[in-house]
Amino acid sequence: MSDVNKTIQKWHASFRKGTDFDSWGQLVEAIDEYQILARQLQKEVQSTNPSDFTEDQKCTQSQEEFKLEDLKKLEIIIKSILTYNKDFPFDVQPVPLRRILAPGEEENLEVEEEEDAATGAGSPESFPNRVPVLQGTLLPRLPSEPRMSLLTIKIDKIGLKDAGQCIDPYMTVSVKDLSGIDLNPVQDTPVATRKEDTYIHFSVDIEIQRHIERLPKGAAIFFEFKHYKPKKGFTSTKCFAFMEMDEIKPGPIVIELYKKPTDFKRKKLQLLTKKPLYLHLHQTLHKD
Repeated sequence: MSDVNKTIQKWHASFRKGTDFDSWGQLVEAIDEYQILARQLQKEVQSTNPSDFTEDQKCTQSQEEFKLEDLKKLEIIIKSILTYNKDFPFDVQPVPLRRILAPGEEENLEVEEEEDAATGAGSPESFPNRVPVLQGTLLPRLPSEPRMSLLTIKIDKIGLKDAGQCIDPYMTVSVKDLSGIDLNPVQDTPVATRKEDTYIHFSVDIEIQRHIERLPKGAAIFFEFKHYKPKKGFTSTKCFAFMEMDEIKPGPIVIELYKKPTDFKRKKLQLLTKKPLYLHLHQTLHKD
């Protein structure tokens, strides 16, 4: 069996697993599978060596919401993507493709950022025709359970020396175990719309998708600050922060910012700056 056929079989298995969870009402598990499949498809579309797929076989379309019955119509496309040439089974609106790099692929852009700030390049006014990024993938709060606690984290603001130069800034929030493995679905905030002095304001609530009592020892909540690099044509992680389990308590909290790439295992941490610039959060615990 060829590598491309093995890839297609892997996609099909992931798709069927997601729709099965969806049919059974296990929405968290379904979302996990859909996100895994979406990352696999996006990686193939963005690849500079895209296997044996033609441009017509690549799908770069999306819309904000699909019904389950619509999603199931995609199964035949995934199974027979090498030969499928019929119309898409339901209406979608095309969106421009924007390259998003994984932490290991990111370049060290610190020097470039300093040069951009000095020359004025990279300011929002310099790129009026840039492509907007997604409007966030935030999830609703889980149902309450007796003697269990749910956590809402409000991302208030982040302090950066070049806050005004960041284009389409947003946060990716994830919950990882000590090995850096995802424990919850990854969520993206909408793009921040307000910048003031050295701060970018988000004022957005993140609902952690697992009861606190069910998080394993050593887990941590990560916040990756991302922004668009027009000269390079991709969205990059600028810095990250994290909050460990012993820091979960109601009220405001200020946490330090670290240099990229994101170290989910927390082994080699380097502060982003010695200046007093932090990520400002507010925590709310919900108990039934």
